[in-house]
Amino acid sequence: MGRVFVSCPLLGDAVERLEREHRVTVGQEHVGVGGEAFGRAARELDGIVSLLTDRIDAALLDAVPALRIVANVAVGVDNVDVAACRARGVVVTNTPGVLTEATADLAFGLLLAAARRIAEGDRLVRSGRFPGWTPSFLLGQRVHGATLGLVGFGRIGQAMARRARGFGMHVLVCTRGGVLAPELERATGVRSLPLDELLEGSDFVSLHCPLTPETHHLLDGARLARMKRGAVLVNTARGPCVDEAALASALADGRLAAAGLDVFEDEPHVLPALRALDSVVLAPHIGSADRPAREAMARIAADNVLAVLAGRPAVTPVATA
Repeated sequence: MGRVFVSCPLLGDAVERLEREHRVTVGQEHVGVGGEAFGRAARELDGIVSLLTDRIDAALLDAVPALRIVANVAVGVDNVDVAACRARGVVVTNTPGVLTEATADLAFGLLLAAARRIAEGDRLVRSGRFPGWTPSFLLGQRVHGATLGLVGFGRIGQAMARRARGFGMHVLVCTRGGVLAPELERATGVRSLPLDELLEGSDFVSLHCPLTPETHHLLDGARLARMKRGAVLVNTARGPCVDEAALASALADGRLAAAGLDVFEDEPHVLPALRALDSVVLAPHIGSADRPAREAMARIAADNVLAVLAGRPAVTPVATA
């Protein structure tokens, strides 16, 4: 029987399944590996079920000498020092696939809300400031038939492309691997372009790339300036992929029409300059927040811990020992 730390209560039966075979300590929301419960158990832990808010770095790993697996309840693992885990023989896993459709739903919802000024209109109605209909009131950006640029074309990016086709949108994509194979372009109905050309040709740009050193501030001031005047930016990937100060400036001076953001550079802090803008739709990192997705994420994390601690290969490994 091993010892497992779970960052906080999870949906579904993941914790119960872990408890059948191992001693489990469950931490507190918003505290996770930073809490006293983790500190008390650290030296005996064989596994950690972490959240994207838990920083799993070399210093933490040094405090957990028996650790065999970090099961991250997320697709991205930018909160985990994967190299440090590999050096210590610690397996790192993630939860791919199960949050694809939920995140794409939210991304397209942000696109529509930002383009058509839905949140801004909601605030006007709730505050009693709706002046009545006029032909020019709250004019937004047309979505149907517009061009959508997808930065990243993995599972979520492809799910966005499927949704865009339902709105008659033309879809451009930029991938880490370069230009897509012609047969994949034909199969998905997209056109592959280098990033700068995609930014220049898109009415909407949606980010679906992982956070890496190469994608940190991928959209900085210079790249935001390449976007079409009046374009809309959507980010459900990771906050630091966008230079928030540069984005706030581009929105404030009208170069960009709007933005829909579910992630931020320094969560849960949000840049005051962004919060002050009516043209920004702000969501509190809820891309995967439907119950089936969150239950499946927890289940996969538990599956990985159970497998590794039983001496079997991980189900969804990111880095193997």
